Amino acid sequence: MGRAYQNRKDSMAKTSDAKAKVYSRYGREIYVCAKAGGCEPEGNLALRGLIERAKKDQVPSHVIEKAIQKAKGGGGEDFAPAIYEGYGPGSTMVMIECLTDNPNRTFGDVRLCFTKTKCKIGTQGSVSHMFDHSAIFVFKHDDEEAVLEALMMDDVDVSDLEHEDGLMTVFVPHTEYFKAKQALENSFEGIDFEVAEIQYLPQVTAPIDAEALPMFEKFLEMVNDLDDVQNVYHNAEL
Repeated sequence: MGRAYQNRKDSMAKTSDAKAKVYSRYGREIYVCAKAGGCEPEGNLALRGLIERAKKDQVPSHVIEKAIQKAKGGGGEDFAPAIYEGYGPGSTMVMIECLTDNPNRTFGDVRLCFTKTKCKIGTQGSVSHMFDHSAIFVFKHDDEEAVLEALMMDDVDVSDLEHEDGLMTVFVPHTEYFKAKQALENSFEGIDFEVAEIQYLPQVTAPIDAEALPMFEKFLEMVNDLDDVQNVYHNAEL
């Protein structure tokens, strides 16, 4: 594809420990979403979309239900979103998305990943201006004009549209996520999204040299092992 995007499925867990981390991250995100916007998916579009993604990533129903029931209880942890950014090994630009109940702890843990791999965490805005906050939809379809017309009829601001190997990829501003999803579902009955989520996309990607690659992979492994980390975005061409 012309623009790189990171699909959560690409890093699907292959061991029981890794699966447990995936389940934990989805559970935390579902809990926060349900607590903030309501526990009924019919009235909380963000929750409904999140549950759909979790099911596609093979998260068990009991994990989803437990997170929703926990949110219904009203108590529990008070998680808040946090984003950290900086320069990773090989001069890569990195953004790390977290949900935390202790920002000081999370910042310290993330900073340690940078320092242990001989790179530096940045201040807010240091690299985020080089990423687009976009909603991405990927689904099977062959008619670009029909897809574009369906979106334009609902006044969706389309940033980009690509077609490759029978898959259509639509990029829209993150604020248009629900509007675009509804327009596509209304126009194409039975549409099955392979990807339907909001991500940070690098405006420009860059190859990482072979010498820096092992350290970069170590950095990603360390960051992804942190419980508070939800997603990691970068501009490296791997």
